[in-house]
Amino acid sequence: MQPLLAIAWLTWKAAFRFRLFLVVAVLLLGAVVGLPILIKDDGTARGFTQIVLTYTLSSITALLGLSTLWLACGTLARDIEDCTLQVVAIKPITRWQIWLGKWLGIMSLNAALLGISGIGIYSLLQVRATRLPAAEQKILRSEVLVSRGSVKPANHAREIQEETDRLLRERLQQNPGLNASILEARKQILEQVKAEYQIVPPDWAHEWHVDLSSAQDLARGQPVHLRIKFNAADKTASGTFNGIWRVGEPGKTPLWHSEVMSLAPDTFHEFEAPANYDGNGVLTVTFANANNTALLFPLEDGLEVLYRQGGFGLNFARGLGIIFCWMALLATLGLASASFLSFPVAAFLSLGVLTLALSSGTIAGAVSDGTLVGFDSANSRMGHSPVDLVAIPLFRAVLGLINLAKNFSPIDSLSTGRSVSWGELARAFGQIVVLLGGIIGLAGIFVFSRRELATAHE
Repeated sequence: MQPLLAIAWLTWKAAFRFRLFLVVAVLLLGAVVGLPILIKDDGTARGFTQIVLTYTLSSITALLGLSTLWLACGTLARDIEDCTLQVVAIKPITRWQIWLGKWLGIMSLNAALLGISGIGIYSLLQVRATRLPAAEQKILRSEVLVSRGSVKPANHAREIQEETDRLLRERLQQNPGLNASILEARKQILEQVKAEYQIVPPDWAHEWHVDLSSAQDLARGQPVHLRIKFNAADKTASGTFNGIWRVGEPGKTPLWHSEVMSLAPDTFHEFEAPANYDGNGVLTVTFANANNTALLFPLEDGLEVLYRQGGFGLNFARGLGIIFCWMALLATLGLASASFLSFPVAAFLSLGVLTLALSSGTIAGAVSDGTLVGFDSANSRMGHSPVDLVAIPLFRAVLGLINLAKNFSPIDSLSTGRSVSWGELARAFGQIVVLLGGIIGLAGIFVFSRRELATAHE
């Protein structure tokens, strides 16, 4: 370990020599303290957390990510270009130790900077929370500054797919010429089948069954929060729609009824209810539509049950742990690029890869449509080209790699009071640091070990 720690210490000295540590620390503290001052919240618990948590955590993630890439690319590429590394390489230290030592130095810098920022955000939350009205402080402590587990109803994916396939076979038997546009026909049938599980007609009631057996510490009758969202095709004069919620099943559990609620569409709402689940741990939630128009509750996020799992402090630390895993991947990417490229080119390549990861929504859209051409309005169907035969499988593979790192949302979880579990942190470490970082890091070490350093100044 001594050679690794020596290289890590040299990385720290370089960061202080170029004032990088101090500049980034000032920028991070400026984001933590300055943003809540410059951007005023609306006085509510959710508005408060959106400013203090969402904006500040997003800002420090962006600042720390860019500085990590810059330092990772610069510390190795510039040492080669300045002939500093040639002097180190002749000492009794291997190339992989130099590479890993620089990675350890960068990550220890990140740990210090992220720790300073985390302490600043946590302290600011506690101080600023005392300035909210008493009612909002209660909401803050029960819905935001808390660690809550989440359970959703069954999505009926298997039943929907089976019903879609059955209807598609019937339609193909009735219309043999439909084979030319079978993809579009299946999408239309799929949406029709999904509508049966999502739409609540006027004066009808819809039931969800949520399995709470995984929430072992949740006692029956304890308060939970229902998080709901719906869409409406029509509008009302008030812009809201009325409905009544019931929790429990007649004859099996105690029943809880809400008052008539007037709720706006296309937005999330949360309200408290008792956990009146049955002997099997199943919570029955019923909504009665008291409007003249049908309402649609999306299968993905129409209903969600949130329950308390723990406190905020440890949950916040686990969220920072996932952000730290992202920084580890960026440090690996920067060092791998600098292993065979000059500093400007390595920085350009690293930023290009980061941009590609951030544009995964466009890639996902192409994969979902199965084509790069898009919708052909002339023929009322999706267009196709020979390029799709190569591009779509490639995009699918790239999207799978990107999702290994992006399928974690600690900032959203913390700002909505959701739990960042130890299991999620372990998966983030395994997927981001060990798998993705390991592959990129081994490739970087392999190339760096076989690079002729003297060619940098010949």
